[in-house]
Amino acid sequence: MDTPLKYGCNPNQAHALLRQPDPAPLSVVNGAPSYINLLDGLRGWQLVRDLKAATGKASAASFKHVSPAGAAVAGELSDNFKTAFFYADPAVGWSPVAAAYAKARSSDRVASFGDFITVSEPVDAALAAVIKPEVSDGIIAPGYDADALDVLKAKKGGKYVMLQIDPAYTPPAVDSRTDFGLTLEQSHNDAAITANTFETIVTKNTTIPAGVMETLIVATITLKHTQSNSISVGFDGQAVGVGAGQQSRIACTRIACDKADRWLLKTHPKTLALRFTNGLAKAERVNAQDSFVRFHELNAGERDELRKALTHDADPITPEERADWLAQLEGVVLSSDAFIPFRDNLDRAAASGVSVVAQAGGSARDEHVVEAADQHGMAMAMTGLRLFLH
Repeated sequence: MDTPLKYGCNPNQAHALLRQPDPAPLSVVNGAPSYINLLDGLRGWQLVRDLKAATGKASAASFKHVSPAGAAVAGELSDNFKTAFFYADPAVGWSPVAAAYAKARSSDRVASFGDFITVSEPVDAALAAVIKPEVSDGIIAPGYDADALDVLKAKKGGKYVMLQIDPAYTPPAVDSRTDFGLTLEQSHNDAAITANTFETIVTKNTTIPAGVMETLIVATITLKHTQSNSISVGFDGQAVGVGAGQQSRIACTRIACDKADRWLLKTHPKTLALRFTNGLAKAERVNAQDSFVRFHELNAGERDELRKALTHDADPITPEERADWLAQLEGVVLSSDAFIPFRDNLDRAAASGVSVVAQAGGSARDEHVVEAADQHGMAMAMTGLRLFLH
């Protein structure tokens, strides 16, 4: 079954189509998906399917350019979380899948602007209410409740892309791709990530609490579906910082930890106390909040813009307050899609409050990296499992 698409990655790539087996596992419920929509949707579906299989919980991801901006499993949302990430309670209450997406979108609200949403459960009224005000290109799900269909079909002037995938569909054992007229094949990556993946702990600190283990599983499954090199920082059942597609491991670590710091600082009392100018759109509030938590990086013009967005002179978070806030958090984890070659990755992770690390191991410098983890009091698991994705 072939479905013509508007064009490929770019308008000059005029020939584009979706080719499916018979019976087709994917159907278009609304809108006209683009080539990139389908890449994001199919990659995201594999991520949430793995999260659901590993945790048994409703799962969600927010995808941009074939990597997740955030991913999460369902969990209770605190009042501070809802304030920090601009969520009002849906009229019908929070469902597990709605909470999972709220968490996934919160991971990097700036990057998630115009995302493609993937969820492991049918879309219900609560999730539709959460999605309705957000700038998003589309969603893929195993189904849609009738009341959710009505809400989402109205987005983007009726053009919001909605895809439905058969949750029972299993891909072939061999993946193939054609590039420059040549076809490559490889076995489908069916590696299952569970608590047993992290049973080899090589540090003096050997404690990975049960709640933290779930977060470590989420962070690591996120890497399996993220362009390599990649690093994922997790907290409370979600990936709060994803560093994707970098040529060096330390670049990934810096990106992931910087994103995680911004997320973690958005629940700092000073950030929660921000008061925004009346009439400021949500996207502008998100940008102002993001500027506030990195105030010391801003230039004079950016600081002026921040002041315009607030009704008061906000007292910035000092470097000391920032360090204290990150240090007192419990359960921050970091996972790497391959071995960690140098201790600088651990030193950067420690500054973000990371207490548990997972990596493949196998570097010639493993001994030095373990020594660094011990100096920071971290527990480190070596999985022996590389998760490159290209």
